[in-house]
Amino acid sequence: MMKISAKSGAKIGAFGAAALLVLAATPALAHVGHHPTNGFLAGLTHPPTGLDHLLAMLAVGLWAGIVGGRAAWGWPAAFVAAMTAAALYGMVGPWLPGVELAIAGSVLALGLAVALRLSAPLVVGAAACGAFALAHGYAHGAELPLGAGAAGYVAGFVLATAALHAVGVLAGRLMARDLPLWATRGAGGVVAAMGVLLLVG
Repeated sequence: MMKISAKSGAKIGAFGAAALLVLAATPALAHVGHHPTNGFLAGLTHPPTGLDHLLAMLAVGLWAGIVGGRAAWGWPAAFVAAMTAAALYGMVGPWLPGVELAIAGSVLALGLAVALRLSAPLVVGAAACGAFALAHGYAHGAELPLGAGAAGYVAGFVLATAALHAVGVLAGRLMARDLPLWATRGAGGVVAAMGVLLLVG
């Protein structure tokens, strides 16, 4: 199991937060219809500039990090794999109804999993994360910018997603080992509350 000190965890978390702020400050936002023609940059900015994607991907990492063991890498890997497959379909398939609701529901469910510190067998957790990833991946693929290279776009959002998962896992390990239970409850509760707002918004 990975061991990090509270000081190191804080530094890593600060670095991750700074990196996300840099990505979010990019003028080409994925959810407002203005996409760069560079496929990699478009993919890289898509997850962190969409609040629904950002929260879900951080929550996957938090949940996996809190549970620990093989879940710390297995559950994020399952999310990335399913997301990529769904994105490839989203690039060529028709728009499916209910995708945004499914994404919002995944934010709510993952927030509750973190708040309750739910434990699950490796395969069950991986299946859940993979299922949550399908809607996110489909949305990524369906929003491929015109003129952007598909391969670079996929590489960009996979890298961004993996980075968000890694930040979440590190924060989850820190919470599980060094922080009081209320910190986990609070973090998960905030994510779940945002999921509810996304559902009703």
